[in-house]
Amino acid sequence: MEPRPLPPALGSVFSVKAATDAGVSPRRLRARDLDRPFRGVRVQSTTVPTDAEGDHALRALAYAVVLPDGHFFSHLTAAVLWGLPLPASAFRPNAVDVAVLAPSRTPRSARIRGHRMVQASTRVCVHPQLGVPLLAPASTWASLAAVLPDVRDLVAVGDAIVRVPMFRGDGPALATIDDLAAAASGRRVGVERLRAALPLVRERSASRPETWCRLALIDGGLPEPELNWNVVVDGRLLACVDLAYPRHRVAVEYDGEHHRADARQWSRDIERHEALAAAGWVVIRVTKQHLFADAAGLVARVRRALARR
Repeated sequence: MEPRPLPPALGSVFSVKAATDAGVSPRRLRARDLDRPFRGVRVQSTTVPTDAEGDHALRALAYAVVLPDGHFFSHLTAAVLWGLPLPASAFRPNAVDVAVLAPSRTPRSARIRGHRMVQASTRVCVHPQLGVPLLAPASTWASLAAVLPDVRDLVAVGDAIVRVPMFRGDGPALATIDDLAAAASGRRVGVERLRAALPLVRERSASRPETWCRLALIDGGLPEPELNWNVVVDGRLLACVDLAYPRHRVAVEYDGEHHRADARQWSRDIERHEALAAAGWVVIRVTKQHLFADAAGLVARVRRALARR
């Protein structure tokens, strides 16, 4: 027997109190089509995210319906809600980060990772689309130094926060490099990593792999490449390449999983790379395996290409 439909006004995520006030019975709230991620919260189990970020965001928005006054999302949870790039390893275990400002007591609840933050170095705001309280973008970046051990991941998050609009549909940057510098001031866990990451943050990196690729080339002793460089031939935009050495006409392009899974994207890539070759450019194509398992090999390939030019 199908469960009785719920009042549409409740939405897909709601509190038990809201449902009870709307006339939903306790028995209906125990039905199998409702998940119970937190005490006092129900989620209609119609959509199950397939990735760690989507699952974490759903957990956070579920907890938001019972979030106490003065509490806000922080650390990894704030990063996910801002859409910032994080390594998959960061979500083990997958607890939601909730914080308060001192001297309030640290939040404690099942499936919650509680934090108490110092007001002088913390900026809290309301997410403009989601309507939930959370750390402001620059404060989010600073807080991640406590949970992201690799400086390259901190650089990637910083790049995402300060990214300027480059493509159609891009929104404004979430913060500036000066904002990041201000957030990194003072004493905090991981401040040394923040200080190491800050000078490496750039405004034109479009993804975490692009950041890691740039840093691999720099760490390998190569000059810093241009980011998302427009290749113009005879006044016509031929392509925007991920990383470029324009003087040598060498481009480095990261091929993510979607490049192979999407037939139309794959065809566009082929045509684009042929056009670049016809214009005298060498394109070094990089995969996840190249970048994260054999960075030295990637550096060697780019070094050879530059030497030949």
